[in-house]
Amino acid sequence: MSDEHRHDCGGLFGCGEEQGQGVLRQDLAEQSYTARAADRLTHMDELDPATLDGHLTARGRSRRELLKSSAFMGMLAAIGPWFARPAFAATDGGDGPRRVAQGNGRVHVVESTNETTHLGVYDTTLPPILKIDSGDLISYRNTWSHFLNQLEPGVPIEKLAAIRVANPGHGPHSIIGPIWVNDAQPGDVLEIRYQRFEPDTWGAVFNNPGALGTGLLPTDFPQGQVKYLNLDLTAMRTEFLPKVHIPLKPFQGTLGVAPPDGYFPPLRPGVTSSVPPGPHGGNTDLSEMSEGSTMYIPVWKPGALLFTGDSHALQGDGEINLSALETRMKEMRIQVVLHKNKNFAWPIAETSTHWIVLGLDKDLNLAMAAAARNAIKFLSTRANMTELDAYALLSIAGNFRVTQVVDIVRGVHAMIPKSLFAADFQPTITVV
Repeated sequence: MSDEHRHDCGGLFGCGEEQGQGVLRQDLAEQSYTARAADRLTHMDELDPATLDGHLTARGRSRRELLKSSAFMGMLAAIGPWFARPAFAATDGGDGPRRVAQGNGRVHVVESTNETTHLGVYDTTLPPILKIDSGDLISYRNTWSHFLNQLEPGVPIEKLAAIRVANPGHGPHSIIGPIWVNDAQPGDVLEIRYQRFEPDTWGAVFNNPGALGTGLLPTDFPQGQVKYLNLDLTAMRTEFLPKVHIPLKPFQGTLGVAPPDGYFPPLRPGVTSSVPPGPHGGNTDLSEMSEGSTMYIPVWKPGALLFTGDSHALQGDGEINLSALETRMKEMRIQVVLHKNKNFAWPIAETSTHWIVLGLDKDLNLAMAAAARNAIKFLSTRANMTELDAYALLSIAGNFRVTQVVDIVRGVHAMIPKSLFAADFQPTITVV
């Protein structure tokens, strides 16, 4: 790394050779979870709610200290430069992962099957479905909709709710993985370049019956509903109601690596719910992570163990009823680049127009405070300004938006326009 790209991270996300604070997780790993959650649909089995509060709401002295340092709370997320869509052809007709030569890496084709896809968990005990090298591309073909492809036009909300009830602790997502990244070790960072999203021709938005306790307003809408919409992929829009048309913006709601030990209460050893986002990325539900985005995700386990799912055609900030416009992807294509010894504590990403800094907590107020603190740290360490100036700049030119409020851990993201900075200064504000 060149000298001009070295900078103090200010405790924002940890920085390896960049002299960052790093991450302490032993306090979390030593905790045990013995009681079952009261809400078995949105929380994980074997979870003591009071213990989760102590870990995820910044209550208690040690938690407050972590909040002050911003090491536990922040996540950086954004959209990167536009990438070309490389053409490729599969090398064989089998159902397993395939690969062909492509640029500096190889393209691996992964179909969703019973062997590659599992309901609502990040299961690190499974053997890898694929091993890749840095620079390789993964073409996920024919991804499954929610509930292992059981969400499809015509299925009533009662059936969807019954599937959720029958699988306590699991998310609704059809999770593909794990994928092993050769030479990836804890302390490294994966650069994920989102190159292509091609959704199916339909999408579904639903809220469960209120008795299930999911979504923002379950008691307001006890009846539940599912709406199936046709997607016009030529015009890239959908008709929600007559004279109500919505532009599409496909993205993947969930993409992440194996989480650090002790951060989430496991369903069983090595298996965690796909619902809450965290330092591993995961279910961030950040709609800006659409085609052309780049995300940097810290590695916590050997091989990284990459998982993805939760294909969206569109989502509003907040995702208030529980769902985006859920769909399948005919193809989702990413490129994976490994960066050694970076020791980031949270995912970081970048767009040609914005940096987006995310705060996470069960308490939305604390998520907002975390996003603000992390945005201040980002500007002060990356843009060569004082924290007071960063605080002021964010107040007059930054925008804070609610990412989602339905995934146990709520999110707020700060939108920082790159246009605030001179064109010759912007390239010096680097991620890796």
